[in-house]
Amino acid sequence: MASQRDIRRRIRDVGRIKQITRAMQFVAASKLKRAQDSTLQARPYSEKIDEVLADLAAVLGAEEHPLLSRREGGKRLLVLITSDRGLAGPLNTNTIRFAARTITEHEGDLAVVSVGRKGRDAMRRARVPLEAHFAGYGDRPSFADVIPLSRLITDGFVSGEFGQIDIVYPRFVSTLTQRPTMEALLPIEPTEDTEGIPGNQFIFEPNAGAVLEQLLPRYVATRLYQAVLEAKASEESSRMVAMKNATENADDLIGEYTLAYNKVRQANITREMIEIATGAQSH
Repeated sequence: MASQRDIRRRIRDVGRIKQITRAMQFVAASKLKRAQDSTLQARPYSEKIDEVLADLAAVLGAEEHPLLSRREGGKRLLVLITSDRGLAGPLNTNTIRFAARTITEHEGDLAVVSVGRKGRDAMRRARVPLEAHFAGYGDRPSFADVIPLSRLITDGFVSGEFGQIDIVYPRFVSTLTQRPTMEALLPIEPTEDTEGIPGNQFIFEPNAGAVLEQLLPRYVATRLYQAVLEAKASEESSRMVAMKNATENADDLIGEYTLAYNKVRQANITREMIEIATGAQSH
């Protein structure tokens, strides 16, 4: 059985860990509010631009813009979005496993663009070809941050290097739920329901090519930016919950150590009393 000194040291060490996890919990909670607000506010814009581009793809052909064309050749590209830092519960593990299943089931050439060190490290360990890597975008990702990634993707698709591009990221559902998600990015899929498009026609000024030239790259960047925001909100919520659980576990452990300490202390007192009584009787 451990001595009183050893148990006191363990209680002190666990108490220090508890202070750290509690502080990280509060920090994550403060960051979560901002990240959650940014994510929810950006969703309507992202969903609306999806609708607009899907409608346009339904009535325009590949000759209007190469991002609307489905390509037979080219590699499949996965954009894997994870966090740079750990201590976020099972978030990164679940996202990476989700991506790994997709990679395993895919037949043919496939490459990955990683956003966040956790995804990059996992792909390197699995020897999956990395097309490029982007570090995480910090606590406050901006639209400008994703522009280099967007250009890399669109240039690769237009050149024919990539035939299909998908995004894998943790979608923020609630504070307790973050769901690994895969969404098709390119080629842009036409909407299945074209009944709501009057005459299936649009009037473009100055022309369809000029409009799409401006709209399509922004569409790609917007989809990427939304995925980054979702991943950030998921990271902070998962970290907050993980640190809350760690703090509660530390409380339980301190309670167990305190009980063990009291038992050892009581046993020592009893032993000393027996020794005193035995010594008195011997005299």
